[in-house]
Amino acid sequence: MGIVKISDDLHEKLRVASNALSRSINAQAEHWMRIGMLAELFPDLDHRALSRMLVRAELAGGLDLAQLCDVEQSPALLAAGGQQ
Repeated sequence: MGIVKISDDLHEKLRVASNALSRSINAQAEHWMRIGMLAELFPDLDHRALSRMLVRAELAGGLDLAQLCDVEQSPALLAAGGQQ
C-alpha cells in the first residue's frame, strides 16, 4: 500500500464522484486508475468496452495486468471487451 498525492481540486472531484456512486474515495480513485490504465493499453476501446472487460476479468478471478498485456494469451478477454 502506498500514498499517492493529488491536487486538492482533483481530490474534491474524487470526493463528489465517490459520494454520487456510493464508493469510498479510495475505491473511486482505484476505479479511475483501472479505467485509465486500460484506456492506455487499449486506446481503441471505449468506456463501455473497458467496463465490460473489467467485469469479465472479475468473473475470471480478477484483473491480471500480465495477462492483459499478453494479447496472445488473452484474446477472448480482449474480444469480449471489444464487443458492442
